[in-house]
Amino acid sequence: MLYPSNLEQKINFNKIKEILKSECSSSLGMDFVDKVSFSSDSKLVVRLLDQTEEFRQILVSGEAFPTSNFTNLNPYLEKAKLENSFLDAADFHEVKLSLQTLRTCVSFFQKNEEVYPVLSQLLGLLIDLDLSLLKSIDEIIDEKGNVKNNASRELQLIRSQIIYEEGRLRKVMERVFKEARAKGLTPEDAQMTVRSGRLVIPVAAENKRKLRGFIHDESATGQTVFMEPEEALDINNEIRDLEYMEPREIIKILTKLTDRLRPAIPALRKATNFLGLMDFIRAKAKFAQKTNSARPEITKERQLIWRNARHPLLEMALKAQGKKVVPLQIKLSGHERLLVISGPNAGGKSVTLKTVALLQYMLQCGLLIPVEPDSKSSLFDNFFIDIGDEQNLENDLSTYSSHLMSMKYFSNFADRKTILFIDEFGTGTEPQFGGAIAEAILLALKKLGAYGVLTTHYGNLKQVASKNQGLVNGAMRYDVDKLEPMYQLEIGKPGSSFALEIASKIGISKDILAYAKSQIGEDRVRYDRLLTQLENEKNQYSELLTEVNSKDRLLKTRLQEYKELKETLETTKKKYIQEAKEEAKLLLDQANKKIESTIRQIKEGKAEKESTKLVRQELEAFKEKVKPEKIKVKVPSIVVLPGEIKVGDWVRLKDNGAIGEVLQLKSKEVEISIGELKSNVKLSRLERISQGEVKKEKKAIGVRGNFNTNEKMMDFSMNLDLRGKRGEEILSLIQTFIDEGYMLGIKDLRIVHGKGNGILRDLTRNFLKDMSQVRQMEDEHADRGGAGVTLVTLK
Repeated sequence: MLYPSNLEQKINFNKIKEILKSECSSSLGMDFVDKVSFSSDSKLVVRLLDQTEEFRQILVSGEAFPTSNFTNLNPYLEKAKLENSFLDAADFHEVKLSLQTLRTCVSFFQKNEEVYPVLSQLLGLLIDLDLSLLKSIDEIIDEKGNVKNNASRELQLIRSQIIYEEGRLRKVMERVFKEARAKGLTPEDAQMTVRSGRLVIPVAAENKRKLRGFIHDESATGQTVFMEPEEALDINNEIRDLEYMEPREIIKILTKLTDRLRPAIPALRKATNFLGLMDFIRAKAKFAQKTNSARPEITKERQLIWRNARHPLLEMALKAQGKKVVPLQIKLSGHERLLVISGPNAGGKSVTLKTVALLQYMLQCGLLIPVEPDSKSSLFDNFFIDIGDEQNLENDLSTYSSHLMSMKYFSNFADRKTILFIDEFGTGTEPQFGGAIAEAILLALKKLGAYGVLTTHYGNLKQVASKNQGLVNGAMRYDVDKLEPMYQLEIGKPGSSFALEIASKIGISKDILAYAKSQIGEDRVRYDRLLTQLENEKNQYSELLTEVNSKDRLLKTRLQEYKELKETLETTKKKYIQEAKEEAKLLLDQANKKIESTIRQIKEGKAEKESTKLVRQELEAFKEKVKPEKIKVKVPSIVVLPGEIKVGDWVRLKDNGAIGEVLQLKSKEVEISIGELKSNVKLSRLERISQGEVKKEKKAIGVRGNFNTNEKMMDFSMNLDLRGKRGEEILSLIQTFIDEGYMLGIKDLRIVHGKGNGILRDLTRNFLKDMSQVRQMEDEHADRGGAGVTLVTLK
């Protein structure tokens, strides 16, 4: 049950339909858009959502699927169903193109039945279609929509004879024209032409009796007549007879082909329906892709748990202005079924209400909605709204009366299967009475078990929502210091109108504000002040939390760097110790051999003084040879130069020691080049050094150790190519790639995984989604790889 009758206009669903129509490629798809309607049948809605989601996957994968010739065949089928009627060549050409599209669709889904099982079920519409009809049409109609010469033996003979006779006619005409020109019968620069479908020769009027033939026409001045020579009359008549025979033969061929088509008309009607359905589903998938929509989980339990919900029309409008929409976090469930949103004017209450209303309606019409894929939703039988002014002069209804009529309808027909939306609940009459009536209606709706969203400024409704199970407050956050709405919904607390604060900031006199406060009452002022204080503290804590999270991410990065450095040092240490042990063992073996040899020589020389002295000298020389050298490495220190930093100067980052060249100065920021990497850095982070010091620094890098930020930046590539890799290989590669990029302060990275079956792309994106360093990811531009490349933006 829907209320009111103009519900779709109220929530702008008619504009969604217009966008869907613009995505269709045929009138068939547009007709399906016109038939879109609200449904509470869970099986139907789930099937429609699955169809759209599968087609969205086809679009994302980039697989070849027909994009044209979704033609409405019904007019041709109506024409062909009459006995002895026939379709002309152009009609058959349209049928042929549509059958080719159908054949491609059948082939695609048969090949990918396991990948797209829900869409493949639609092939049941084509079960009676005999695609051999396409072969029959193809034998008669060519690619340009003309009847082929070999469509029948008779047609081939007729067209061959026409060509022959036309060639013979031209030869005769050229001969006669040449003779007439030689005799001076034709005007200067005259050429053969066509009159009344026949080839004629221009002849001067005074010479018309000198050439035997038939006059077909004359010039406007009467000085030239156009004659068909006597020799050409019979040939032209023969050609004319053949030209009459050709269409008769074509009609005969087309009538026979129409008779071949006529039994297939019922199957072709179903096929036409299939084409329209494919065009319609593709339009829904293209809209989903454009709005980054997803398929939420449909649950039997009544609930709406949406993460990052966005109004599609608002998002597109803001995107055109270079702005971003603020996503909403929505939660409606058993104990918090009715959400009462309060807050300042122009703070986003009505937009939030319309967003939830539109997305729920879209969902129950089988459209994917702009929320995160892990969102959950359920279906409702009744959908009620009360938005805007329903004043009706004809029925003598005021604005408030029209609202009361809606409330009467809601209270009579709402139940646990109802979702409703009421904007500016209770307004339109004296606040004391309007608030009381609104409170009573709210409690009645709660008792009926209805779900929904309501917006209000009334304090009594906020208090009722905070005290009753089944109701929950929601506040639109507001920056009191800047007097700017934040467009963020916070569920669980009431919002303030911030009327006094806004009035004070604007400059309303203190006397006026003091009187206003006295009229409002101290309790109410204190209550509103507490809400304002709570909002300010919330903003402060949010900023602190953001700062803490940022520091936490930095700490994790530094810990990871330390861990990697420690592991590198441990590995290197073990390696060097092992090498030293092996070398020491070798030297020890050599020393023992040398000593044994020396002792043997001394014994053999019977301790002769000269011989012993010579042997000792050899032993000392060997000792000096194996003695380790003391290598002193002097690491040059960087000398900071005084003066202003200019374009072309070499500079060093104070915090990590990276060295770069200044490319451009931008106020308090400097664009520097570190190897192949360009980066914008604050001027206060840089110190100027000489070019000679740069060379010394680069030489010293090899001595300082393996872990050097500057060297990392020089060697780091912002592109990672995963093509040809196995699934289990890529995770560690991605982890290292993202960690190094984040550690080096690089914001934009590029991962090439190719399209294929989408396995590497899905693995990559699912892995990136869980990485805290990643801010967002998106497809590369279509000209530079499209869905085969993922662009990653780091935090």
